[in-house]
Amino acid sequence: MPNRLEYINQIMKNTLMETLGIVYTEIGDDYLVATMPVTPRVHQPMGLLHGGASVALAESVGSTASHVLVNSPDYEIRGIEISANHLRSKKDGMVTATARIIHKGKTTHLWEIKITDEKGHLISLCKLTNIVLPKTKTV
Repeated sequence: MPNRLEYINQIMKNTLMETLGIVYTEIGDDYLVATMPVTPRVHQPMGLLHGGASVALAESVGSTASHVLVNSPDYEIRGIEISANHLRSKKDGMVTATARIIHKGKTTHLWEIKITDEKGHLISLCKLTNIVLPKTKTV
């Protein structure tokens, strides 16, 4: 049985996360960390990191963190609101997203996701609200 990080990275095959090069690198009781390379694949036409790619990274990390937190096959997670403030541009290299739980309710989770560069400069600050839904059983 793979460890939690190996498992999370394995199930991201053939998804947007794989397309963007997102790799989960660290996990804890109330946080999850992932990296994403900044290459032309995630650029906007001016050659800078696309804000939408940053938001996709933030939602990917925050939603996955809720899945890990719930850790039950009886529930599924859906993002219901995300906001992002893009504070600094980035042309190349690597960004790191760290999702930390702000509120862990029975039906909602609120995450703060900080996206930083290699020097620790804040690139984007995001907030994600997830809903925890019971899976519907098919008979």
